[in-house]
Amino acid sequence: MADTVIREKRGKIGALTMNRPEKLNTLNDDMLIGLYEGVEYFNRDEEVRVIVLKAAGRAFCAGFDISPREKPFTTVLDWREHAQLGNRTFFAIWDSKKPVIACVQGFSMGGGCDLAMVCDFTIASEQAVFGEPEIQFGSASTFVMMPWAIGMKKAKHVLLTGDRVSAVEAERIGLVTSVVPHDKLDEEVMALAKKLVKIPVPAMQLNKEAINRSYEIAGLREALLAGQDIFSIVHMSKTQETEEFFAVAAKDGLSAAFKWRDAKFANDGD
Repeated sequence: MADTVIREKRGKIGALTMNRPEKLNTLNDDMLIGLYEGVEYFNRDEEVRVIVLKAAGRAFCAGFDISPREKPFTTVLDWREHAQLGNRTFFAIWDSKKPVIACVQGFSMGGGCDLAMVCDFTIASEQAVFGEPEIQFGSASTFVMMPWAIGMKKAKHVLLTGDRVSAVEAERIGLVTSVVPHDKLDEEVMALAKKLVKIPVPAMQLNKEAINRSYEIAGLREALLAGQDIFSIVHMSKTQETEEFFAVAAKDGLSAAFKWRDAKFANDGD
């Protein structure tokens, strides 16, 4: 687990690096626990004023790891506990006393898109791609942050079609804070982190809390908790599409299953 998420401290900036590049930094249990513990670790460090979340390799995070598990989930409670493990990590970022910056260099899909959205700032490379493709293989987001981030109509389009969103479009609809040249990404993220470091700690903490409370008063937290329950029910709802997707995955691997899904949706619904 220690190698799955790397912690670094650069003066008053704490950095967490997702380190499963060979798996496109998909979120397995170790990754989720490592991220949660990393955020809590930097929260306790009074010297750290800003947390940067980044990733090794060409992808930020391609979503939850849906590889076959040694002990498969077979009940609503199994799926609900799985969703809660992920959402505990997302809520740790939302509740963090310190601002969290996502540094997104490539694919940010599914749970990875949720992870990028829940950060206080999301700085994306022009090469980044976002999306929530879960619906295309009979799943759902565990952490339905998107309607709160970009509004109802765009959220429905992204969540109910599974379409991908370019970095430029993501900035236009408010999914990310800003888009920068790929070779300037780290530089721009660190420039923002250094700016935030200068802000007095009580002012930063209390202003972030005030902004978050305005959304929570409107029902954000309860909506997110309801979403994880719906995710659990969706996974117990067997369909021809989900059975075919996972049959292909079991026979030929996940890459083949994703190619099958992409080919299916390339037919414009035929």
